[in-house]
Amino acid sequence: MISILRSLLLIMIVGCSRAHAIIVNDPSGMYRAEIATTGGTIAFLLEVVFVESQLCDEPFVSASYAIIHNGEEQIRREMSMAFSLGTLRKHEGVIPQKYLQSSFKRVITFDEYDSVLVWESRAGFGVTPESLDVLSGVWRKRRGEAYVELPLLMTKLPATDGHPQRFLPFTGTELAADIRPEIFDGRWRVQFASSDGPAIGVFEIDKNQIATGTFLTTTGDYRYLAGRVDGPYMRLSTFDGAHAFLFHAHMQDDGTIKGDFWSGNWHHETWTAVRDDDAQLPDAFEQTTITDEQALEDAVFKDTDGNPTRVLEALDKTGAKARVIEIFGTWCPNCADASRELVSLKAKYGDDLGIVGLAFEVTEDFERSATQVKRHHEHIGSDWEVLIAGLSDKEKATQTLGFLDKVRSYPTLVFLNSDNEVQAVYSGFSGPATGDAYTEQRLRFEALIEEMIGE
Repeated sequence: MISILRSLLLIMIVGCSRAHAIIVNDPSGMYRAEIATTGGTIAFLLEVVFVESQLCDEPFVSASYAIIHNGEEQIRREMSMAFSLGTLRKHEGVIPQKYLQSSFKRVITFDEYDSVLVWESRAGFGVTPESLDVLSGVWRKRRGEAYVELPLLMTKLPATDGHPQRFLPFTGTELAADIRPEIFDGRWRVQFASSDGPAIGVFEIDKNQIATGTFLTTTGDYRYLAGRVDGPYMRLSTFDGAHAFLFHAHMQDDGTIKGDFWSGNWHHETWTAVRDDDAQLPDAFEQTTITDEQALEDAVFKDTDGNPTRVLEALDKTGAKARVIEIFGTWCPNCADASRELVSLKAKYGDDLGIVGLAFEVTEDFERSATQVKRHHEHIGSDWEVLIAGLSDKEKATQTLGFLDKVRSYPTLVFLNSDNEVQAVYSGFSGPATGDAYTEQRLRFEALIEEMIGE
């Protein structure tokens, strides 16, 4: 592989006058990326950026990255390239044009989620920017002990499009002309078929029929959703490397909503919604309780080096007046949001706030779990001690921990004072996509931490 890359570079250096004819780079721009599922395509906007340098007076890509757009959210990722040069061969000391077209792969990795986006492109004679307007690939994701793959299609969007479409508009006679897109706007009381607990949908629709919003539940939120409204139909989606969500909503004649929800190609359920401007979730501080303080005293798990460590001793090492046990999983974007909030709180309160994480992962492979925790630290910017606590299955996690009545959510935050006495337990997390709920949650965390510091 190294020799092939060197050969390509040599071709470019020796043949500077025609390097542009040999290597044609993908055009920068916005793409509509679509992951195929049984429920339809999970669409998201993927902005591809190539930074050009000069080599022998010819443009040459020296760096590349991509930005995933989910409404207000922008996720920047570096892009790598993997060559597949089956058609690039030396022939009697000369490389004829017909051998100089080659394929290669663009790769975006999400190491912290054990996930990767890969699509194929081409370079060589006869390759034009127009021929790269539609690209195909896969999304590969670790689920439990195995990897799954879903097809990926990427379509280049016009550079002049001031409102790039995540979804193509619906057309047809089924769309009533007198139905206004803003009928979906507002706050809704939602019931998912698989859950006994309540949920809230919050949606905003702009003048271009672009929809944004999220769903809040007792275990967390569905993060940044974006899509569009066409007549009585609304589509919303998100992709963050860990999850690919698709929501369909159909407005009924009585003003209620019937909908479907797909997660990847492995989960589907229905949901209903009724408009309710006053809809509220149960208090997250009142959902989960400490049932066995001795079990907390006795809790021991391995650190990332494999050393058995008592949870409370790890907290004592921090010497902090206010302490938090973070029950989470590296596979969980809601947990990543909560970890970022803890990083921010740690920056504000310094040594007065101590944190220890308990990671519940998707496999029992300790080395993999330890690697994922290290990747999580790098991704989040955290540095506190994390212990590998077990599998992400909530029933097993409840048995493993013992001191909680039930593990209802990842994340769950346990707040303790300097004597390791539990002051509160917070189930779930309302991320930044939830707006006012996120702001109020932060204020409550600060009040509790400051109360413990002031004791």
